[in-house]
Amino acid sequence: MSVLPLVFTSGWASGINAYAVVLLLGIFGATGVSDEVPASLQRTDVLVVVAVLFLFEAVADKVPYVDTAWDAVHTVVRPVAGAVVAALLAGESGSLPEIAAGAIGGSTALVSHLVKAGTRMAVNTSPEPFSNIALSAVEDLGVAGVVTFAIFHPWIAATLAGTFLVAGLAIVIFLASRIRRFWRRRAERRAERRRGQAVLPSANPPWG
Repeated sequence: MSVLPLVFTSGWASGINAYAVVLLLGIFGATGVSDEVPASLQRTDVLVVVAVLFLFEAVADKVPYVDTAWDAVHTVVRPVAGAVVAALLAGESGSLPEIAAGAIGGSTALVSHLVKAGTRMAVNTSPEPFSNIALSAVEDLGVAGVVTFAIFHPWIAATLAGTFLVAGLAIVIFLASRIRRFWRRRAERRAERRRGQAVLPSANPPWG
């Protein structure tokens, strides 16, 4: 059970930024900071790929509406990444069954991802882009700080991750009205585009 707090923390962090989690753990393992990181996460090719994907996410995550589309694509990616990382960590330590670890990491990542995606929908109801940039920066710093802390103080980091997860759920529930407004505006814009496309052919009749 010694790896359980790291499994939980990595799952929470993967739901926010899975690429940052793999990159950080890989670097910590490759530099000898931690002995609990599996060798598969320390490979140079893995680190290069996740570094590039992390840069893509760092940009996409700060652009209004692009971040929501990115979150939609990663609804599968983040939970799967959380489950895989958790299973690898459990297999490396041998202190927790890999299937149980994968279930914990994947489910925690899914809940964390849903909190992140729901919060972004609420933020995107604001016309200015600065709130997206600020929130994305806070998320990135939070993931980096908590994952780093988990290497040295795993149980405290897991407590922080659990606190952030519960707080995030409470915020999403509180912002539910803004999220509904976001989807209503999207539906209205789509309806307007469809009406515009329907009117366009009659604007220049062939006999005019």
